[in-house]
Amino acid sequence: MKPTIAEFFGTFWLVLGGCGSAVLAAAFPEVGIGLHGVSLAFGLTVLTMAYAIGHISGCHLNPAVSIGLWVGGRFDTGRLVPYIVAQVAGAVAAGGVLYLIASGKPGFELGGFASNGYGAHSPGQYTLMAALVCEVVLTAFFLFVIMGATDSRAPAGFAPIAIGLCLTLIHLISIPVTNTSVNPARSTGVAVFVGGWAIEQLWLFWVAPIVGAIIGALAYRSVASQD
Repeated sequence: MKPTIAEFFGTFWLVLGGCGSAVLAAAFPEVGIGLHGVSLAFGLTVLTMAYAIGHISGCHLNPAVSIGLWVGGRFDTGRLVPYIVAQVAGAVAAGGVLYLIASGKPGFELGGFASNGYGAHSPGQYTLMAALVCEVVLTAFFLFVIMGATDSRAPAGFAPIAIGLCLTLIHLISIPVTNTSVNPARSTGVAVFVGGWAIEQLWLFWVAPIVGAIIGALAYRSVASQD
């Protein structure tokens, strides 16, 4: 149970820190956080939690990552569902805390609440196909980096840095397209409070990251084999 509980807290921190920077700080131009700040916030949440709980749970914080690592032969089948449940629960709990904080501002309007979307709900009005390709490809490379950085042959101790920087880059690329998911739990954690269109479009942000994670895991296995 301890690794599963660690995943709950880790995913909570990811959503509170990453989505919180978008919902709270990015709403004020004078803070100067913008796209780069939100991207960095997501990377930092993963980096900090990787050092905090990586030795306990592996610090997946993402159902797509857990599934990708399982496909890549790095994760036990029996732990997969409990991890995913804990990740989603942590994300929703963080979304609830973020809602309580954000709603304390006079004149609060929920708006998109950092939800992921396509078409009319994409920050840049990108189509469903563009969003699908973006999420699949970026999640695939995210898994590729994760598996490479945590390979026993890789330099020890640097995996959190590589993974955190990779997630920062992913957000810099894809915030204009989908508001960046690559993580079904992160998408679910805020979508449940928005409802409506966010729930209707949530399927994409489960399907695309999982497909991408599987592709990335298989790609890494193919190039990393020592046969």
